[in-house]
Amino acid sequence: MADLSTDIALDDERIVRALEEDIIFGRLAPGARLTEDSLLSRFPVTRHFVRQALVQLEQMGIVVRERNKGATVRSLDPEEVQQIYAVRELVQRQAALLIPLPAPQALVDQLLAIHKEHGEHIESGYLRGVHETNDRFHLTLFGACGNKYLVQTIELYMRYSLPVRANSMADRAALDISHSQHRLMIEMLQGRDNWVLAQLCVDHLQPSKRRYIDLVGH
Repeated sequence: MADLSTDIALDDERIVRALEEDIIFGRLAPGARLTEDSLLSRFPVTRHFVRQALVQLEQMGIVVRERNKGATVRSLDPEEVQQIYAVRELVQRQAALLIPLPAPQALVDQLLAIHKEHGEHIESGYLRGVHETNDRFHLTLFGACGNKYLVQTIELYMRYSLPVRANSMADRAALDISHSQHRLMIEMLQGRDNWVLAQLCVDHLQPSKRRYIDLVGH
């Protein structure tokens, strides 16, 4: 007999994953409404599962739920973007400064493997893979700082900035630049200058931030 709690988790996960992809890849634009009825017509589940999925998406920071208004895809104004990225710059700079250099070869090899996979997904146009390997690369890199609370904060603000980062996902030139910067980060790990590595990690954030602000500011 199937475990009911497992079935519930699988249904929630399936809905969350599908909607997350729609948001990441621009099929659902910032500000788009997510009504329970429309989701029920798309997914063969009960209203309970839909509501639980919306709660999870809200916790991830990519959906906003308001009383009497329902759920919408999170949309950020330029000031919110500036504030989120101010925090991202602070925590990622600090994490990079805490990474012991030169880094262990095991870490370098792990990042090279992720970097290779990331490049393969860019070449094939598999955007889900691009997104997942990008996040895995950064969390592996910053995980080397040795402060799990700092890494948790980095991951949280990566989620908050998802609408901003998603805007560059379909831009091949932007993906190529990001990929080449990942390679530079790996090279920096084999040196001894944390400040150069930290500045590169901050500079890496700027293109998607500027692109999004230019888009919503007009």
